[in-house]
Amino acid sequence: MSEIANTDQAAYWSGPSGEKWVHKQAMFDALMTPVLEALLVKSDVKTGQRVLDVGCGTGASLLALSEAVGPSGHVTGIDVSTPMLSMAWNRVAHAGLRNVTCIEADAQVFDFSTTAADHIVSRFGVMFFEDPYAAFANIATALVSRGKVTFITWAGLAENPWFRLPIEFAKARVGAPQPSDPRAPGPMAFSEPDYVTDILSRSGLNNAAAETLRLSLTPAGSLSEVADFAGREGPASRIVNDMGGSEADVEAIVADLKAAMADFETDSGIRIPAKLNLFTASAAG
Repeated sequence: MSEIANTDQAAYWSGPSGEKWVHKQAMFDALMTPVLEALLVKSDVKTGQRVLDVGCGTGASLLALSEAVGPSGHVTGIDVSTPMLSMAWNRVAHAGLRNVTCIEADAQVFDFSTTAADHIVSRFGVMFFEDPYAAFANIATALVSRGKVTFITWAGLAENPWFRLPIEFAKARVGAPQPSDPRAPGPMAFSEPDYVTDILSRSGLNNAAAETLRLSLTPAGSLSEVADFAGREGPASRIVNDMGGSEADVEAIVADLKAAMADFETDSGIRIPAKLNLFTASAAG
């Protein structure tokens, strides 16, 4: 494994949090399916292209990108999480894919000199860098002339109830941790479009742009199952742990989530509205 700059995030995602993602991989994949579909449409990856997937996690995006580029193309996934990347490798191997490579490394400092990418993509994988300016300057070195960058991030808490509701209910139940820098590594670090396009531009990329995406997340299961998932696996869990909460607190938060998420029930299942940012840029050429 190469040098790690994001030591806190590497430890976090290789510990219990990463294990949770592996254990609940099917649930997370179902939840984020519309996001992955939007990324594939917006990136418009072509047959034969070489694609770098930053923060590939447990591999859902690798499988989809492998199909998009076909046998004549290649997909490289990079992630700092040992358990999540191990699952990604297993899924790739089980699918018999020969056009996918996985690298356990920190994209902020990894040597991309032997990697040539026509397109760099990410679904919620680029908001965790210790130094995002340094990270994108490094990632950009993987791009060929006129290569493209496309990635999706969360657009803040206000219009993302999947995050907002568990946080609100957890804070009401166990108290609020000390406030942190809103741009610190984490899910909402890239919620400000101007901040992110500045990062892209300063990294040497051209035509940095942002647009808003609105879609519905599609968690699998009944209302009770989705509420339990949101209360135990998301940001509420971290707040409860940080504040020394109990199982009774978790159960109360889950009950609150079940009541609130009843508003999202449809004939097709639970559909949770989301507001996302889509960022694009390109290399000089």
